[in-house]
Amino acid sequence: MIASTQQAQLNAIADKVLAGTRISGAEALWLLENAGDHELGALAHAVRMRKHATDVVTYVISRNVNYTNVCITDCDFCSFYRHPLDSEAYSLDTSTLRAKAQETLDLGGTEILLQGGHNPKLPLKYYQDMLGLFKSMGLHNHAFSPSEIQHFALFWRMTVPEVLRELKAAGLDSIPGGGAEVLNDRVRAIICPKKGGADAWLEPMRQAHKLGIRSSATMMFGHVETLAERIEHLQRLRDLQDETRGFTAFICWTFQNVDNRMAHIPVAGGREYLRMQAVARIFLDNFDNCQSSWVTQGGQVGQVALRTGCNDMGSLMIEENVVRLAGAAFRMNELTIRDLVRDAGFTPRRRNFFYDLREDPPGLDEKLRQERMAADPGRIPVAG
Repeated sequence: MIASTQQAQLNAIADKVLAGTRISGAEALWLLENAGDHELGALAHAVRMRKHATDVVTYVISRNVNYTNVCITDCDFCSFYRHPLDSEAYSLDTSTLRAKAQETLDLGGTEILLQGGHNPKLPLKYYQDMLGLFKSMGLHNHAFSPSEIQHFALFWRMTVPEVLRELKAAGLDSIPGGGAEVLNDRVRAIICPKKGGADAWLEPMRQAHKLGIRSSATMMFGHVETLAERIEHLQRLRDLQDETRGFTAFICWTFQNVDNRMAHIPVAGGREYLRMQAVARIFLDNFDNCQSSWVTQGGQVGQVALRTGCNDMGSLMIEENVVRLAGAAFRMNELTIRDLVRDAGFTPRRRNFFYDLREDPPGLDEKLRQERMAADPGRIPVAG
């Protein structure tokens, strides 16, 4: 009787999903708690194919530039930050920023993702000059999480809309969704109390969207939150997207526990990640895109995510420091990303931040294979 009741509940929710009808938070929680892995993945993939009916899987060539590691926010999960007087504290100068930008361009990159600590010493001009530099070199500035923007407003004695207008005028193009963690006040009071509650992340996003600045949305899960609090996070994102239509994509990843004050919490595995990603794809019906989190899960799980709701492999990530220092050790070059996409049965394509497809240069794959062979002469060539 219990099994048949659960099957009936799954069938009822599945019928809604396949018909394109929005499910409730309670139904999403039921799926996360009860649905089988295969059924959950199949439903998520059906939603993905309804939104993206072709076999194309996209990715972007970008670089994470962590311009400063100085931070006074003291988040329990962070292994990256240093206090202002720490011997390892830094803020990147113009020549270093220019060199990073040029390397990105040389690798075919189109985008710089700027995120740093909450540094109380950096003035507005530092950020204006940094944005102007990258913009002058033809790069898209995907920059400054909502918590950074809140920090700017506090230390520059400005309102959040004033900060956003100044940064937009200087070259800000879009905002990354970092710092959301889990959008639940209880959770944030435990792991990042100085960042404030859920509204402290949501409000800068709302104001940015009003100014025409689009953004991504994220969730870092697998620590102190309950399953219901994960769904609350998704509900808050869906509600804001209903209001503004400003989010381009959703990305979730698992908490990493190396060298931080939450090291006692075990890291969630690939199965839990895939289930969470699937439910997010099903529930976030007003989000066009979901990115696979190969950075924390590795290429194989990232590849499986392409059959569990994701239509995008995210960024090549020429450089990434924050999650790496917390224990995420996975790295991939462009050819590996393209091969993984093909092996999963899809066609890889470069894109920009707005998910517009870019034309591949003639002979791109052969060029990438030759570069890989030159870097590793002992590698056996692989056809295809």
